[in-house]
Amino acid sequence: MAITDLLERNSKLYGDEVALVEINPEIKEEQRVTWREYELIQPTSAAFYRRQITWSVFDEKANRVANMLLERGIRKGQKCAVLLMNCLEWLPIYFGILKAGAIAVPLNFRFTAQEIDYCLQASDSDVLFFGPEFIGRIEDIAGKLKNNMLLYFVGDPCPPYAEDYYRQTGNASSMAPRVLVEDTDDGAIYFSSGTTGFPKAILLKHSSLSHSARMEAVHHETTHEDNFLCIPPLYHTGAKMHWFGSLYTGSRAVILKGNSPESILSAVSNERCTIVWLLVPWAQDILAALDSGRLKLENYHLSQWRLMHIGAQPIPPSLIRHWFEYFPNHKYDTNYGLSESTGPGCVHLGMENVNKVGAIGIPGFGWETKIVDEKGEPTPRGEVGELCVRGPGVMVEYYKNPKATEEVLKDGWLHTGDMARLDEDGFIFLVDRKKDVIISGGENLYPVQIESFLAANPKIHDVAVIGLPDKRLGEIAAAIIQVKDGMTLTQEEVERFCVDLPRYKRPRKIIFDKVIRNATGKIDKPKLRVLYCGERLVEKQNMS
Repeated sequence: MAITDLLERNSKLYGDEVALVEINPEIKEEQRVTWREYELIQPTSAAFYRRQITWSVFDEKANRVANMLLERGIRKGQKCAVLLMNCLEWLPIYFGILKAGAIAVPLNFRFTAQEIDYCLQASDSDVLFFGPEFIGRIEDIAGKLKNNMLLYFVGDPCPPYAEDYYRQTGNASSMAPRVLVEDTDDGAIYFSSGTTGFPKAILLKHSSLSHSARMEAVHHETTHEDNFLCIPPLYHTGAKMHWFGSLYTGSRAVILKGNSPESILSAVSNERCTIVWLLVPWAQDILAALDSGRLKLENYHLSQWRLMHIGAQPIPPSLIRHWFEYFPNHKYDTNYGLSESTGPGCVHLGMENVNKVGAIGIPGFGWETKIVDEKGEPTPRGEVGELCVRGPGVMVEYYKNPKATEEVLKDGWLHTGDMARLDEDGFIFLVDRKKDVIISGGENLYPVQIESFLAANPKIHDVAVIGLPDKRLGEIAAAIIQVKDGMTLTQEEVERFCVDLPRYKRPRKIIFDKVIRNATGKIDKPKLRVLYCGERLVEKQNMS
């Protein structure tokens, strides 16, 4: 089925039930309103702590977006980009684009003006929905945009070169558009995170989006009674496809516009959330706040919180062990995926396999996996090779880039570029990105392994390992270490801690600094390499 069919079904079955709640913790004075009330008081000129919409209003809003686009001549297969911070309008706009038969193109809100221009051109977008945070960037590239590009501004006041989203959708029909949308239709173009280079345009079908919704509900046993807390950016497949589990079951979800430990626990407590997907830095921050006593669990209502899961990067086992010290009754899962596989879940640990923490898991619902060597042959169990996945979520292609597509799609298998191994029980352990492997003196070093080891140090808040050029060895491993607040750590202490690592795996450079991560929580190793390669590093340095 098309992913839009699920929204229409929920509107019929659960029309009066709340579908989405938006929480903005930056608003100090709490005000709670529904979307309809919000519209009556000029939504763009006021801010609120809490907003919500029902499934019927969600569907109605999507219909208005679709009909507005159709009235302006947008037809099936045309591309409509979305450049918004997380907000209550985000998903109705996304689904409105799909209901019009068009292709949704979510854009990273951290993109520069030049990157936005690149992505609009690479995706052949004819429409752009954007918010007030991006006015400057859009004005910077205004001269490069298509002459007939439709610009819809989701904010107030509307700039003169754009159209008012609220006014235009308010004048559009709320009836379902007369457009046949099928599961074989192209549905979305997502851009890769760019951690290994400039982002590529990834084309996905409706059938892939729909499968990811069913898969999420299966993996996490999501029911109609669950309430999912969505924190990561909605432009990314990770947040969107985890929320798809709520779409599949018609259950409530909360969009939190903030990621501080206080705002996360408050949202879980006040909204009675049962499922929370975290990124590693947010889990680290929650644990640090609990360790320091700044936050106390007894101040929150958390008994209904049943599942915490993490994705977007390899998870240090020490982090999860620490988590269970505070939340012993939680179910836990980790999810592996790529935008090229329609987001997370082509591999997942499984809530019943907590004894295998450290592994990314087993093939997800409907998926197959294999690990191959450089010749494409399966590797013996236990040996490192490239992880390949095959299933209903594999992308159609890198849009208009056949060469790049051919490099990763072979006989239906998606070559992920991630190095992995299979253990004796059939669980997959991620070793590292193929491009991140450090070759030092002829030995392959896998940064993830070193990062997981260092993360167990109780004084280390976050850590990243990169390769730095070396005249004698070719490359050496350098560890960028972010020390926990209020603690002091020296290079000598780190070196003593690493005695249990094989000598060739020990980092030869220690850098005390903040670990740079992108919006989806992944360590931004290209930026770290630019920052540190070629620079003189201060050794024997203390950091507090």
